[in-house]
Amino acid sequence: MQRSRVFVTGLGVVSPHGNDAEEMFERLLRGESAIRKVTRADDGSDSGVLIASAQIDPAALAPKSQLLLTDRVAQLALGAAQAALRQAGMLEDSGLHARTGVYFGCGLGGAQTLQDAYRIYYERHSRKLKPTTVPLVMASAPAAHISIRYRLTGPSHTYSIACASSAVAIGEAFRALRDGYLDQAVAGGAEAMLNDGSITAWEALGVLAKEHPSGAHASSRPFARDRSGFVLGEGAAAIVMEREDVMRARGARPLVEIVGYGAASDASGLTQPAAGGQTQAMQVAIEDARVDPSCIGYINAHATATPTGDLVEIEAIKHAFGVHAHRLAISSTKSMHGHLVGAAGALEFVITALALARGWIPPTAHLDDPDPACDLDCVPLHARPMRDLEYAMSNSFAFGGANASLIARRA
Repeated sequence: MQRSRVFVTGLGVVSPHGNDAEEMFERLLRGESAIRKVTRADDGSDSGVLIASAQIDPAALAPKSQLLLTDRVAQLALGAAQAALRQAGMLEDSGLHARTGVYFGCGLGGAQTLQDAYRIYYERHSRKLKPTTVPLVMASAPAAHISIRYRLTGPSHTYSIACASSAVAIGEAFRALRDGYLDQAVAGGAEAMLNDGSITAWEALGVLAKEHPSGAHASSRPFARDRSGFVLGEGAAAIVMEREDVMRARGARPLVEIVGYGAASDASGLTQPAAGGQTQAMQVAIEDARVDPSCIGYINAHATATPTGDLVEIEAIKHAFGVHAHRLAISSTKSMHGHLVGAAGALEFVITALALARGWIPPTAHLDDPDPACDLDCVPLHARPMRDLEYAMSNSFAFGGANASLIARRA
């Protein structure tokens, strides 16, 4: 089967650093953290909870009749999709949408709606829930609302694979385009679980960061000796992907080219990462891209700042790249925007795409005391110019042992 080249023509974000992808990237290059501490609503005291939240104006996204059926997670998704479609020049071009698919990732779905429903049932002892509860909660709602709002009548697929959800969504859309099943796709992910129930569940798992002595903003510390876990974030990211012939017929401008995708499973533990599956995902992506490992210049690492996870990823990179691992620039932007779970892979792919387009590598913020065991070039503290960067990789490794790696090339 002849393989079509696949290009990204639109990027959209609703992120803890704002809703403009270029502005977000500039703030990341400056090492700015969007992480903050939550205060209690009743008395303004310290809650001890760290988050990285996003802002969205739902009224600007869809008719009121559609918004009545959207949880916050779907609103974030609509905001990111709208921005990506606008940049791609597709918002008003309805004639191109018959073979446009929606491939979206989401870890939990309508978390706020689910919490509200349980409160009504257990606190009020009432069975009178909103009749819209089920469509608001379902994890496939973000993809469905994008399809409905923009009349995209190709396939609408949802991938719920924890932290790898949106990376897999992008990868599977890439394959569908490359093999000729689609002309275009809106791919990405969304997550909105910054509520009491979800945060408490993550706390119970023991993976959330403790506040650092230097302040809440510095509490997500990937690759650092004193890392203590991740900060939960929310938001959405979307990209518009097109086959080369379709893009050129429209006169659209390519931003980056997607050239490789690899997925593999650890097949070991539900919450403990393993280097073997991560290595395999990276190797499969490199083989899929048909490049030598030495062509990759930058990796946006999954690195969530958990004591075990960061070390396992460093080990996996060494296995996948051999001696070239020590020549790679590697950074974890979760140090600034937190961990967006089902939206993490998509947001970090957007950041990777902008690094290629701009020739600048964002730093791993707050990395003033690196873990000696994380002995690769983790781009500490300061952004770095890399004008000759041609290929870059974005890693997403999830609970359940599901791993995904994406490779993009400068357009």
